[in-house]
Amino acid sequence: MVPRRISWVNTTVLLEAIERYEQGRLPRSLTLWLQAVLEMDGPPSGPLRPGG
Repeated sequence: MVPRRISWVNTTVLLEAIERYEQGRLPRSLTLWLQAVLEMDGPPSGPLRPGG
């Protein structure tokens, strides 16, 4: 199966996922999805949102 590029993401969904990620409440499958969307290699060293 060929990997697909994500062309758009709903902002509300993305912000909720980031908030849950920072709180440690995001399931593994969605954690992997968020890391792929944000092109992260691993856990961030700080908050993902300004002021977050």
